[in-house]
Amino acid sequence: MVMNLNRQVLSVPAVRFVLLFTLIVGFCLSGWPQNYPIGHRTLNFTDPNRSNRPVPSEIYYPATLAGENTSLANGLFPVVVFGHGFQMGYDSYFYFKNAIVPDGYILVFPKTETSLAPNHSEYGADLAFLVVQMKTEGNDPASPFFQHIDSVSAIMGHSMGGGATFLACAGNNVPTAMITWAAAETLPSAIAAAKQVTVPSLVFSADKDCVTPPQTNQIPMYDSLGSACKVFINIKGGGHCYFADANFICSLGEIGCPSFTISREQQQATTLDFTKLFLDYHLKGDAAAWIVFNDSLTVSSRITWMKSCTTTSIEPGNEISPLKIRPNPVKYLATISGINQADQLLSITISNQYGQNFPVQEPTVISGNDLLIKGMESWPPGLYFATIVTHSRSYTVRFVKI
Repeated sequence: MVMNLNRQVLSVPAVRFVLLFTLIVGFCLSGWPQNYPIGHRTLNFTDPNRSNRPVPSEIYYPATLAGENTSLANGLFPVVVFGHGFQMGYDSYFYFKNAIVPDGYILVFPKTETSLAPNHSEYGADLAFLVVQMKTEGNDPASPFFQHIDSVSAIMGHSMGGGATFLACAGNNVPTAMITWAAAETLPSAIAAAKQVTVPSLVFSADKDCVTPPQTNQIPMYDSLGSACKVFINIKGGGHCYFADANFICSLGEIGCPSFTISREQQQATTLDFTKLFLDYHLKGDAAAWIVFNDSLTVSSRITWMKSCTTTSIEPGNEISPLKIRPNPVKYLATISGINQADQLLSITISNQYGQNFPVQEPTVISGNDLLIKGMESWPPGLYFATIVTHSRSYTVRFVKI
C-alpha cells in the first residue's frame, strides 16, 4: 500500500491548471467532439427477478440537441449508475450531471428507496439491475438507447447510495468500476460486502464529515475491499453534504458538525477532478487520465490519500472478449490474437467511440488465426473498437490509438 498524508508540492491553482491543461491537450489531440448537449428521459423499468419491482429512473445522455426525449448523439457511451443519499433526490447531483454527461457518459439515477425507512438491500439491487438493464436497452431496437450503450459501466453513490453501491458491486463483475462519495454503513453491512468487491474502486471521504465519519465508515470499507486496485481520497476541510448540491434535509443532519474550512464549490471541484479522471481511465481506456490521476494524488494540497494497486497497466478490451491486442496503446500497427482457430474469419471492422468507421487494410494472418492490422498511422488518437466476425460468432476488442 502507498500512503501520502502530507506531501504538498504545488498550490491548488497550479494543480487545477495542470488538470485543465491536460484535458485541453487531450481535446486538441483527439480531433473529435467532446462537449455534447444533455438529453433527458424518464423511464420506468421493472425487474422481473424481483417480482417485477418497479425501478423508475431519470436518465441523462449525450444528445444531438439538449432537451426532453431528444435523440442520442452518434456513438457508444459508457453508463454510470448513481445512487442518491438518504432522503435526497437525483436533483441533488445536477452539478455532477452537468460535468459528466457532456464528456460522453450516460448517467442513470434510480428514484427508489426515498422513504424514511429505506431498504438498503433492495436499493443495492436496483443499482446493479440498472447496469444490466441499460445493456439490454442498447440491444433493443425499440429502445431510444439502441446501439448507443457501451459494454463498460460504473456504479456510484453518495451517503446511503454509496453504501448501497458496495452492496451492488459485491460479487458482481458486470460493472467495470465503482466510486463512492462519503459512503454510509448499511444494513446489510457495506463494510462486510466490500470484501466481495473486486472491480477497481475509488472511495471518497471528507474529514469534517460527522454524518458518516471516515473512521467508522469509508476507511473500514476501503480496508475491506477485495479490489486489485483501490484508491482512498479524503478531502481536507470538507463535509458530508458538500458532495451534493445544497439540500435542506442533508444539511439538517450536519447540525453540530465541525465547521468546514472549504466551500461546497471547492469540494465539488476536487471531487470532479479525480472522479472524471478515474472514469476516463477505466471506462474510456484513457491512459493519460491515469497518469494525471496518479500525479494529482501526490501534488494536491486538498487531499490525503491511500492507494493499493497491483497493476497500473492499461488493458482495455480484456473485459469484453477473449481477444488480445498488442501493443495497447497502438501507434502504427497491432496484432490481434485469441480467435478460435477453428473459426473462419469473415470480416473485421474498426470504429471509434463516436461510431465512425475507419478503413482497414486486408489483415495479414501471421500465426494461426493471429491478425496483423496495419494502416493506422493517420487515425486520430482515441478509443477504438475492433469487431471481428467469424462463421460462429462476433468478437469485439477495445484499444487505444496514440
